[in-house]
Amino acid sequence: MKIRKSTCTDVKDIMVLVHQAQNYFKENNIDQWQDGYPNSETILDDIHKQHSYVLINDDKIVGTMYFAIEDDPCYAVIQGQWLTSQQRYAIIHRIVVDETMKGQNLANQLLDYVTSQCFHNNIKSIRIDTHMDNQSMQRFLTKHDFIACGTITLASGAPRIGFEKILNK
Repeated sequence: MKIRKSTCTDVKDIMVLVHQAQNYFKENNIDQWQDGYPNSETILDDIHKQHSYVLINDDKIVGTMYFAIEDDPCYAVIQGQWLTSQQRYAIIHRIVVDETMKGQNLANQLLDYVTSQCFHNNIKSIRIDTHMDNQSMQRFLTKHDFIACGTITLASGAPRIGFEKILNK
């Protein structure tokens, strides 16, 4: 398997994964991504910013994420406290893996890629957020040493749990 930056020709395949996630959330009564977000325009914007990545297995896209080393405006205010302050951090958004390959550590591979890039760029922490009802993502994050730091508010006004992981070399 390999990870590479997404291209515009990947949008259709990325959206297949997004729709799988949306269906999973709906089936599990999780009110996340049920309003048409993210859509293909969101993914295209990620690609144009050079922050969209795909995980490839046998020439098939089996995972995707938004990864950047940048400040997220939604993380500027938190009801709680981030583990770090006053330093650069990485962010992960829209991490999705193919539902037919769950349990094969695909999300781990995406996270390992982010961690490696952070070390290469001297970034000491990663931040991510998830829906209050998305227990599977919360378990994944906790398993990988992310700490729930409090509640952030998305631009849409929706609350999310903000998680952060401090990286050790």
